[in-house]
Formats: sequence, structure tokens, C-alpha cells
Amino acid sequence: MNAEIASVIWCLSIVFWLVIRWPHRRRARKTKVVTDQRSRAEWIALTGCTVGLVVIPAFHLATGLLSFADYPFFMIQGILGSTAMIGFLVLFHLSHRDLARNWSVTLEIREDHKLVDHGVYARVRHPMYTSFWLWGLGQALLIPNWIAGLTGLAAVAWLYFSRVNKEEAMMQAQFGPEYDAYRKRTARLVPGFV
Repeated sequence: MNAEIASVIWCLSIVFWLVIRWPHRRRARKTKVVTDQRSRAEWIALTGCTVGLVVIPAFHLATGLLSFADYPFFMIQGILGSTAMIGFLVLFHLSHRDLARNWSVTLEIREDHKLVDHGVYARVRHPMYTSFWLWGLGQALLIPNWIAGLTGLAAVAWLYFSRVNKEEAMMQAQFGPEYDAYRKRTARLVPGFV
């Protein structure tokens, strides 16, 4: 594997991400929101995530204008990066499947919202964030550029640390003791660790 093939794998991953997300986004627009905690800061973090995970790497790959920050590519990076991207896409798909009508891109409670504690949510409270961390890691490995490769991890960190506590507070307010019990038996990101 070389850097060009790694770039193609990254591009294909973006296409698959869009294919997975599209039907859920369409369905979410049709489901009534009963609690909305969206804020300007959240929209900025979400936009930053899109810029770091999609726009900057795509700009670099299309133009080469960030090539001054390139570093040598090694085949092991491509293998590990591809593995991370596959993990991202699988976990991203499973998270959407398990959330079903409860999914929202922003901090919202939907009509008839249920606490999802099955599937990938049986052991991890935030598998979608875990998938985004894998995406950022995969990008860092597949795009050998100190800027375009690493902006994804920086963007995911910004989104995660600015939002996860608010999301958990919203779930606790909505589900009370049921969420407290769920939190005690699950990890935030990785079973057995965090």
C-alpha cells in the first residue's frame, strides 16, 4: 500500500459515511423534537468537525497546497488506518441502527424517545463518538500530512469534550434513575476502559 491508495481508502470512507448517514438524517427531520438544547457553540463544534474530518483533508488531497507538511508514508500506517476506518464505519452504522428514531445530530430529545441500551449501546454509552475517534485516527494514519491528517483528531476532541457532558446531563434529566443505572453498567467510549 502507498499514500495514493491510502488517500483513495480515505475518500471511499467519506462516501460510505455519507451513505450511512443520509437515511437517518432524512428520518430525523420527520420525527418531532420535544426538547432542544442546540446552541451556537454546538453548531460551531459540529462545523469544526466537518471542516477537520472532511474539508481540510479533501482540500489537501485535491490541491496539494498543504504538501509542505507532508511526512513519509509507511505501509503499516495504511494497514492500521484502513482498519481504523473499517471500525469507524461499522460502529457508525451500528450506532445509527440501534438508535433508530432516537438519533439526532444535535442535542435533542425526540417524540417517544427511549433510552437505548441494546446492541452497541449495551456496553458503551457513546459508540458514535467512539466511531468518530476511530475516524480521526484512521485519517491521521491514511493522510501523511501533519495538518490534513491531524485536523480530524483535533476536531473530534473539540466536539467530544465540548458536548459529551451536556449530552449525559440531558439524558439524565430525561430518564433519571434509569439513566443513572445505565451509566453505572456502561463505559463512555471503550468497554472496560473509559
